[in-house]
Amino acid sequence: MEKELKLSIIVPVYNRPDEVKELLESLCQQTDKDFEVVIVEDGSTVLCKSVVDDFASKLNVHYFFKENSGPGLTRNYGAQHATGNYMLIFDSDCLIPPHYIKTVRNELSANYVDAYGGPDAAHSSFTDVQKAISYSMTSFFTTGGIRGGNEKAGKFHPRSFNMGFSREVFEKTGGYAAIRFGEDIDLTLRILEADFQTRLIKDAFVWHKRRTDFRKFFKQVFNSGCARINLNRLHPGSLKLVHLLPAAFLYGNVFLILLGIILSICFQNALLTLICIAPLLLYILLLFIDSLRKNRFKVALLSIVAAYVQLSAYGLGFTLGIWKVWIRGEKEAKAFVKNFYK
Repeated sequence: MEKELKLSIIVPVYNRPDEVKELLESLCQQTDKDFEVVIVEDGSTVLCKSVVDDFASKLNVHYFFKENSGPGLTRNYGAQHATGNYMLIFDSDCLIPPHYIKTVRNELSANYVDAYGGPDAAHSSFTDVQKAISYSMTSFFTTGGIRGGNEKAGKFHPRSFNMGFSREVFEKTGGYAAIRFGEDIDLTLRILEADFQTRLIKDAFVWHKRRTDFRKFFKQVFNSGCARINLNRLHPGSLKLVHLLPAAFLYGNVFLILLGIILSICFQNALLTLICIAPLLLYILLLFIDSLRKNRFKVALLSIVAAYVQLSAYGLGFTLGIWKVWIRGEKEAKAFVKNFYK
C-alpha cells in the first residue's frame, strides 16, 4: 500500500473494568507496539477509567465516556476520536495474542484489503463452559465452518469482536448503524455493497471469552436469530439457506422425538423410539468425539450442551423473526434482552 499504516484499536465497554484490565495487559505483550488504544465507556455505572489510567505509561491509550447507546454507535464514537487510518475493533472480553498486531500489519502491508476479520479461539485460562461455547461457535458440526474461513475470498463477513477497516471505509459507510443486534453484519454487508473488499486473516485470531454461562449464551444467540430476519429486511437477498439450518435442526429434533414416542406407544415397541432418535444420537456422538480431540472430557460433554443451546436458541429467535416480520408485518423483530451487551 502507498501510505503508512497507523493502527487505532477501538474497544466499547459497559460495566467491565476487569475485562478491560485483562485486554490491556494482553496488548502490553504485543511484539509490535506501534498502535493507539481508544477505550470508550458506554454509559457504564461501574467505570474502568482508573484501570485505563494504570496503563497510561505502558500504552498509548485514551479514555472517553459517553451516554449509553450500545456497542455499535460507541465504536463509531471511538473511530471519530481515533487518530489512525485503520481501525481494529475488539470486544472487551477478548485477549489479544502477542503476535496479533505484527500479523495484521504484515498482512495489510503485503496484501492490503479495505476490511478484514479474524477468527477466535479459547484460551487455556477460560472456564470449561467458555471453552465449550467457543467450540460450539467455531465447530464445523454447528456452524458449517463459515466462521473459520470457508467464505469466498473478497466476500468474508467479519464480526466486531475481531475485525478491522480503513478510515475510508468508515467515512464512506458511516460506520455502524443505530440498530440493536446484528450491527456488525449490517456494516459488513454495507462494506461489500460499497464495493470494498474484505478477507479473513486466519493468523489474526483472538481469545474470545464470549458468554460465561449457558443462560447468557442462549440470549445472545436468540438475538442473533431475530437479527437475521431484520437484516434481510434491510438487505434483501442477504438471507441464505445456511441461515435456515438451525431452525430445521430444532424442529427436526422435536419431530423425531415425538415420532419415536408415538410409534412406541402405538406399536408397544420401545425399539422404534431408539430407531427414530438414532440420527440425534449419532450427531451427539460426533460432537463429543470432535470436541474431545481438542478438549478435556468434561469440556467435550459440555460442548454437546453448548451446541444444542446454540442451534435451538438461534432457531427459536429466527422463528420469532419470521412470525413478527414476515407474518405479522412488523418492521422489526424485537428480542427479549434489554441489555445491549449481555
